[in-house]
Amino acid sequence: MTLMGAFGSLLSGCGGGDGPALDAVPQSIAFQQPTPTLQLGSNATLTASASSGLPVSYTSLTPAICSVGGDSGVITALTLGTCQIVANQDGNSHYAPAPVTKLTLVVQVNRAQTISFSPSPSLSVYGSATIAASASSGLAVSFNTTTPLICQVNAQTGLITAQATGSCVIVATQAGDAHHDAAPPVSTTLSVGGSAGTLGVPSAPQGVSATLGSTDDTVIVSYAGLSDAGGSPITAYTVASVPAGLSASSASGPITVTCPLSCAGYAFSLSARNASGDGPASATAEVITTFDVRARFFEPDTQPNDSIFVGTFTLNSTTRAVSGLAGTLSESMTGSANGSTPMTLIALTHQLSSVSNGAGGLLASSFALNTIDTFSPSGFADTTNGIYHGFPAVWNAATANSFVTLDIDPNRPTQSLNASQVSRLAYGDCAQGGMMGAACMTGTASGGTMGGYPVEQVVSRRFIP
Repeated sequence: MTLMGAFGSLLSGCGGGDGPALDAVPQSIAFQQPTPTLQLGSNATLTASASSGLPVSYTSLTPAICSVGGDSGVITALTLGTCQIVANQDGNSHYAPAPVTKLTLVVQVNRAQTISFSPSPSLSVYGSATIAASASSGLAVSFNTTTPLICQVNAQTGLITAQATGSCVIVATQAGDAHHDAAPPVSTTLSVGGSAGTLGVPSAPQGVSATLGSTDDTVIVSYAGLSDAGGSPITAYTVASVPAGLSASSASGPITVTCPLSCAGYAFSLSARNASGDGPASATAEVITTFDVRARFFEPDTQPNDSIFVGTFTLNSTTRAVSGLAGTLSESMTGSANGSTPMTLIALTHQLSSVSNGAGGLLASSFALNTIDTFSPSGFADTTNGIYHGFPAVWNAATANSFVTLDIDPNRPTQSLNASQVSRLAYGDCAQGGMMGAACMTGTASGGTMGGYPVEQVVSRRFIP
């Protein structure tokens, strides 16, 4: 018997579920017109009503693009794209369930953007501090100074170094992109006072952080400021590792340290030097890096559509731990073959599992719901040909779970996976667009419920200072 035939028999054996009474009154759902405008980063409220007068609930079919309150109808636009919302009314002992009604909204963008500064830090001569500003678009802001004899500023990080007493003027700009116009430049003025302390060695650098560099064997150490330069210019910043053995120096930050093969297991501190000598070391900073990740599962029965997970995670190289794995999984059975209608995306936002892969790496899994229960009878190990959790109870969109499992090497996170590592990737999709009768779509090395299997995983750094 074929797999789909088995599912048909299984459903028939269960009687097809509980249907409405024969004399149930039909009902319909209608969205109130006109529908609201949906702008990126803002909220709008939908109103739908059932002809029965019973309350309506809402679900987003595109949770990566927009979310919606199940009872309130309040939509939040998360990114540009097409937002699809469905309204449901399950009926009662008198009314039959209403046909699901779908509404499509296009998330628009406000091209104008503005820049605002956070409160200015205090700054003393030869010391340093970090200025912060944000654009209403969410795009990164750049910095420059119109008073270079008084202060210098790092264009990306906003780290200001005072050269002399006086007024330090910092200008923030945002050049715009395909969806936003350039923001009007905004400036702020900081007063650079005399030395914060008596003549001596510098204080410990503040706000020290460490992240992996452009390769897996480099670390970039940054700092947010230096409150007391000791009354004379800083001549060098020195990085030291914990455990000891690695070091690097530079006249300013950020500072790059090279590790032997891998930087996993190391943490780093930073100290400053002036004419009087070396100051104390900062608190030790663990190496924490954010990565983008893309995993693809080939789907022979839905070509050219594949199941694709796109997301991010945070790696603590010091402790070799992965956290915050989250992203979206495309449903290859949805969308058109020519791409004119995009595939539905399932938001996977709950990293609930991270275990050893038995070969020095980690298998990290993220879920749509805050539970690992994906398949019957429980958990996310596919031991029942992908039958949804809760079966034989009627499938329910509110309790349907989905997940993805990635293989991450904390020692060399961006290195391409070999065949053995790729074989450990997996996904399960029990959301509406991934269901075939009682079976969820799955992708495993041995072939999922529709023959899907993993083919690649690509990891890259989100930001390099």
